[in-house]
Amino acid sequence: MKKVVKFGGSSLASAEQFKKVGAIIRSEEARRYVVPSAPGKRFSSDTKVTDLLYSCYSLAEADEDFETVLAEIRSRYDEIISGLGLNLSLDDEFVTIRKNFKEKAGVDYAASRGEYLNGIVMAEYLGYTFLDAANYITFKEDGSFDDMVTNEKLSACLEKTERAVIPGFYGAYVDGRVKTFSRGGSDVTGSIVAKACRADIYENWTDVSGFMLTDPRIVKDPEIIETITYQELRELSYMGASVLHEDAIFPVRKAGIPINIRNTNSPEDKGTMIVANTCYKPKYAITGIAGRKGFTSISIEKDMMNAEIGFGRRVLSAFEKAGIPFEHMPSGIDTMTVYVNQHEFEEHEQLVLSEIRRLCEPDVIELETDLALIAVVGRGMKKNKGIAARVFAALAHSGINIRMIDQGSSEMNIIVGVESKDFEASVRAIYDVFVNMEL
Repeated sequence: MKKVVKFGGSSLASAEQFKKVGAIIRSEEARRYVVPSAPGKRFSSDTKVTDLLYSCYSLAEADEDFETVLAEIRSRYDEIISGLGLNLSLDDEFVTIRKNFKEKAGVDYAASRGEYLNGIVMAEYLGYTFLDAANYITFKEDGSFDDMVTNEKLSACLEKTERAVIPGFYGAYVDGRVKTFSRGGSDVTGSIVAKACRADIYENWTDVSGFMLTDPRIVKDPEIIETITYQELRELSYMGASVLHEDAIFPVRKAGIPINIRNTNSPEDKGTMIVANTCYKPKYAITGIAGRKGFTSISIEKDMMNAEIGFGRRVLSAFEKAGIPFEHMPSGIDTMTVYVNQHEFEEHEQLVLSEIRRLCEPDVIELETDLALIAVVGRGMKKNKGIAARVFAALAHSGINIRMIDQGSSEMNIIVGVESKDFEASVRAIYDVFVNMEL
């Protein structure tokens, strides 16, 4: 078996955390390729190394003294190296960083140095080969990731490298200029490495024991999702769940490699498995609950609307003209309601409304603001009767008025709209009826 393991910033914030990571990696021979993030916060009021690098480079770019901040960054690594008892000096690396900051090498270069330096330390600690991601992770001139070239170069290298550390978050253009990923950088790198080496599993280690069934800020200590499909994950992510970014999922999803979300501080926990498909029966009828506030509904009424060919297209063209995407569009015989992001709509409100009137000549247009959308997602919903009824009963029992109902054709999700003030209470009510079996 072959595993790629990625560790987040909180997992590598100190020498003590490094030791936990080292124990995890050494506990399984299969953990051959390691993707580290930059050191995160050691305590709540601490500053992430990446944020220090941004601050440091900002001073350098303004031709101000950046030595104090650079020294602070250096001390973070020296503290880790000393705590691990390593015979390692980063003198040459910091000489180069100082020179490149003075020469304005770019903010991407600056931000990437956290992962780069942590990769050097991790490789020394484990006795693995250090591979600079800039030599393998390739970007096109337009800034887009070059999947084909990267996979060719990285696959060829890893085929002859038994064990290696590849820093996350960054790569480089063909001319060598460093380029960072825009979101979930180290997660993306881990996924790319897993695909390149044809790993059996991509382990993503963080500070939680997997994905939670809903937001822990709303429901105290929610259940951990044991197994989730990529499709379910996408549905929850779209509705605001804090999960892996799509860019971090795509390479391994395409290659059919499962992702295992694990907790560095509780390595005995099995975490969450993310898979393409599974016959594993979920513990509950639903897999997860996620939602977002800040929506506006635009309801259009017109007699015999259903008989007008192209009516829906004309309505949506009004939003398209203003550059506003729609979220959901439930409709009836003589009514159509479009849900959009309230912030985006407010700026172009009158333009959209006048365009709808001009193109569609509606009888009535009604607006409702401060709405929230909640998605109840789960592959188990297909084979369970009364899922929608339980959702509606839970909300009714809590005195919450439902403003919208929409069920996807895949029968994997039900979306309800409520007033924003009822958002948290709605999530708790739905969680209770499915997990705690309360009504």
